[in-house]
Amino acid sequence: MAVKPIPEGFHTITPYLVVRDAAKLIDFLNHAFDAKEVHRSAADGVIRHAQLIIGDSPLMLAEGGEQWKPLPCAMYLYVKDTDATYKQAVAAGGTSLMAPADQFYGDRNAGVVDPSGNQWWIATHIEDVSDAEMSKRFDEAMKKRQAAG
Repeated sequence: MAVKPIPEGFHTITPYLVVRDAAKLIDFLNHAFDAKEVHRSAADGVIRHAQLIIGDSPLMLAEGGEQWKPLPCAMYLYVKDTDATYKQAVAAGGTSLMAPADQFYGDRNAGVVDPSGNQWWIATHIEDVSDAEMSKRFDEAMKKRQAAG
């Protein structure tokens, strides 16, 4: 049997976070997004590699250091209930960036920052929007934003 070029359970792109205090981030992800820890390798009390699953997607992370500097990122996470997940993420120690709101592109989303400084945009798709309608709504949203200053 041939070895698959993409391992079972993975997708073409897999995020790999390099963070400060990996253990704290894993705890946050467990409580905020019901992440399941699949693997953890540590040496001298430092997490060198961990693999988690959030929903149907793998996420890898490691503790940053001299060789690999911590680097914050932004993630877009689809969930069944934006409002409930947002509340859960804030209760788990996330800092609110934006309360849940319906967006012109058909998602309801909210934003939080995790204890490592990564942004998590939590979304539920609530409406299919055609390309033409998306362009129209985008233009309207930009006009409103410009008028607001």
